[in-house]
Amino acid sequence: MQSPNSQVVTAQSRLREQLASAMAGVGGGLSAADRLCVACVELLPVDGAAISVIHDGVSRGTFGSSGEFSRRLDEFQFTFGEGPCLDAVSTGAPVLVSDLADPSERRWPAFTPAVLDAGVHAIFALPTAIAAVHIGVLDLFCTEPGPLSDTDLSAGMWAAELAALPLLDLMNSDLDWEAAGEGGDGWDQLASLERVEVYQATGILMGQLDLDSIEALARLRAHAYASGQTASEVAWDIIERRLVLDSDDTPTSGYDAGSI
Repeated sequence: MQSPNSQVVTAQSRLREQLASAMAGVGGGLSAADRLCVACVELLPVDGAAISVIHDGVSRGTFGSSGEFSRRLDEFQFTFGEGPCLDAVSTGAPVLVSDLADPSERRWPAFTPAVLDAGVHAIFALPTAIAAVHIGVLDLFCTEPGPLSDTDLSAGMWAAELAALPLLDLMNSDLDWEAAGEGGDGWDQLASLERVEVYQATGILMGQLDLDSIEALARLRAHAYASGQTASEVAWDIIERRLVLDSDDTPTSGYDAGSI
């Protein structure tokens, strides 16, 4: 008869094997990242999963997700410039929030209410490293509050390690982050992260309002914050001419454009 500790180790090993098996034969890049997120939802007591790419302290894209719901939740971190994935990369340690509605949880004044409104009450951000450098995060979302068990958290940490494989494919593609932001050679590569619309809309605002790229992006994010949308949703409205911002559209109180 196995001891309780042996049973935990066996359960952890089984989950790790199942996650690795789910990744077998998928290939690399985006398809592998999406499959890993779907496997997390299938094997762990979570309702969504997403993999973020972080560069220079900024969320650069949603590299993988279990579905549109998780992709939108991850998008809030880019929109507001705050959230557990950014903290997980900056500290190199997991950020585990079992109850976002806890009154003592005040770390992300814009991100938290948006996610709660979407129906998510717990989030677990697990950093992913390549060559000891943290460049991504696996976010696990739960609609009900409560912590992950030690077994499930261990499996989640293993999944975050597996996420390094598709992220390594991205890093080996020689993505030029600066060129991507200015519409240069990195444009097509950044499009694979499905956030190219933000850069396109930023370029439109630069021309319309005579702003530099930082000010234009801050204006776009501020409008998203004020209207309860994601940055991508506002970007598509700008691109498709459903929305025109003018020089009087400034960041509202409560939104720190200078922190972006």
